[in-house]
Amino acid sequence: MLFLILLLKYRKGTLSAFRAIGRPGLWAALALGLGSVAYIFAILLTTVANALFIIGASPLATALVGWLILGEKTSRFGIAAMLVSLTGIGLMFAEGLIEGRWLGNIAALIVVASFVIFLLLVRGRRQVDMLPATCLGGLVMAGVGGIFADDLIISNHDLVISLLMGWVQFGIGFLCFTIATRYIMASEVALFALTESILGPIWVWYGVGEQPSLLTFIGSGIVLLCVSSYCIVGIREERRRLQSISTRSPT
Repeated sequence: MLFLILLLKYRKGTLSAFRAIGRPGLWAALALGLGSVAYIFAILLTTVANALFIIGASPLATALVGWLILGEKTSRFGIAAMLVSLTGIGLMFAEGLIEGRWLGNIAALIVVASFVIFLLLVRGRRQVDMLPATCLGGLVMAGVGGIFADDLIISNHDLVISLLMGWVQFGIGFLCFTIATRYIMASEVALFALTESILGPIWVWYGVGEQPSLLTFIGSGIVLLCVSSYCIVGIREERRRLQSISTRSPT
């Protein structure tokens, strides 16, 4: 689907759009593709609640890496939120060790690391449309998935589900995510993205009866509180900054 969107957008210049992403775009595609595969393993090897709440810490992880590697400014509140969220993740890891689901938690951390790498690479090429990198990420995911598949035979039912996941969940989802970053603040995007971590486990609990454990409830609550507080504070600070700029500008 993303390729069709790029084809409609660039037409004859589609190939040039892919070339423009350069090596950073290829690395970003690799990170996104491998992270998507790790997401599947995380869902399979641990509870959906554990996987989604660990992955939900991605905004804090991105801010931490930006602070340590890129030298981006981070408030003391942000640093405190990062450290406290590690406590929540640690509780969920402890539950994974007790119940033998630690591999799924590791896979969820790989998703976080891949997402952080993808965002940092995309942010480093802001002057270039990096949507082709997202498209290539889908090819990487398909290639890795083909390696793990026993055969390429798929039922009509599973084919329909796969197409819906590819078009709706991956295609439209990442397209909306990319568009959203152009119109609202990054903190607001991250705050909206938390709805996946909240609603995902609830739907799975309701649909297949996978009830989160007490440690998962406690750990996920800590992570959600830290990430949501961090995003809300970021939104307020950004609005204050924009308001101060508007008041200083000549009318």
